[in-house]
Amino acid sequence: MIDQKSLSDILYFRHACKLFDKDKKISKDDLNFILEAARLSPSSFGMEHWRFIVIKNQELKETLKPVCWNQPQITTCDALVAVVAKHKAVSTPVYYEAMFARRELDDDAMQAYVQRYENYIKALPSIKAWSQMQCYLAASNIMNYAAMIGVDSCPLEGFERDDAEKILNIDSSKESLALFVALGYRVNHQTSKHRLPFDEVVEFRE
Repeated sequence: MIDQKSLSDILYFRHACKLFDKDKKISKDDLNFILEAARLSPSSFGMEHWRFIVIKNQELKETLKPVCWNQPQITTCDALVAVVAKHKAVSTPVYYEAMFARRELDDDAMQAYVQRYENYIKALPSIKAWSQMQCYLAASNIMNYAAMIGVDSCPLEGFERDDAEKILNIDSSKESLALFVALGYRVNHQTSKHRLPFDEVVEFRE
């Protein structure tokens, strides 16, 4: 296991990197390690709400940049990960029943679990919003596990969703772009990390 001091250092190392070194590349092994951390992320009901489009092509990044508020992270990062929410799949019986079947439940338990899930998603204000929210769990793993191996990152919500989805050929009736995560290596020293005090955000009820 990793000691607490090392983990704390990793948390302080991770920051929203605004400018990456274009000439520094992430090794294939390191990138796959980060993406495997994303794949193994937790999700509500184990639905794995996501898929990942890893954009290395510079021309595609340049095409995306204007619809991503011209943020420099888009074109200076080595790998731009589009985290895509599968909102249609997670509301389709053939998908969620197959996901539950992996648990090898008996028939009664399977029926009960499916019923519980269907009741849950029927009560949701928006399945699309729920799936996008789940994608942030995977994005968190991407950024934290990247930091563990010295790779910088930046989450990006600033984009025109319809335009970005068209560029990436995402069928918006089935999926939606939740966010981007840019990966690479910093150019500048990171700024100080500002957070509210521990006692202001943590409440114990014993």
